[in-house]
Amino acid sequence: MSRTKDQAAAVLPTLMTALRLPSVNRNWKRLTDTADRDGWPAAHLLASLLEIEMAERTSRRIQRHRDQSGLPAGKTFGTFDFDAAVGIRKPHLLSLAAGEGWIGSGGNLLLFGQSGTGKTHAIAAIGHALIDAGRRVLFCNTTDMVQRLQVARRELSLSSMLDKLDKYDLIVLDDMSYVRKDQVETSALFELIAHRYERHSIAITANQPFSAWSDVFPDPAMTVAAIDRLVHHATILEMNGESYRKRSAVARISAMESAADTPDAPNNCAALV
Repeated sequence: MSRTKDQAAAVLPTLMTALRLPSVNRNWKRLTDTADRDGWPAAHLLASLLEIEMAERTSRRIQRHRDQSGLPAGKTFGTFDFDAAVGIRKPHLLSLAAGEGWIGSGGNLLLFGQSGTGKTHAIAAIGHALIDAGRRVLFCNTTDMVQRLQVARRELSLSSMLDKLDKYDLIVLDDMSYVRKDQVETSALFELIAHRYERHSIAITANQPFSAWSDVFPDPAMTVAAIDRLVHHATILEMNGESYRKRSAVARISAMESAADTPDAPNNCAALV
């Protein structure tokens, strides 16, 4: 079909909208002007437009996955204090964040340590990095997950829910050891662990060792079975530094005491009148 340049330009926005190419639609005029001026081959122009579309689709997808992940905003490696993370090597954490050797093969990541030592921040930072690399991550408080699983069980849809969770390369269960079997029925949690075993990854944070997990699951046999499945193919990290929150509180108190001991500065406002 023969058409003039102006005729082609007039129909392009409609075509781009119909084909759902918003980035091409925003950029075609600028790039075609450049192509006309610099004598680009048609293939060069087409490749440039499609590269922009692909890059912006990837960016939108990553942001959508981040919004859906439940990961705490701001808890990234950019704000993580590696110097305060006793027993944790920065290269090791960054390697885990790249997914090397565990994501995709059903490996697990278990972080232990006292409250305030940075476990949640570390696993959230790993989660954000995995999303940047194109992985799907779901972050949730363990008690919240158990409640969701229990609702699904009551509605006879637990199996369907477990299958839907398979879309996530990694599920993070934060504060695992705060769950108590006398507060919630946790056998559904075991079913999640068993369902993902050697198929999809789980990460947990806990401030109690495995020996205290008898308070989490309904009976000793289930406790042993859950631990066995989590530990197999797992990387285990212990974060034993001083509590971030305690250290921050001490620093704030020291700063306030120092300010109280400092003489008031002279009031120079009068000199401005």
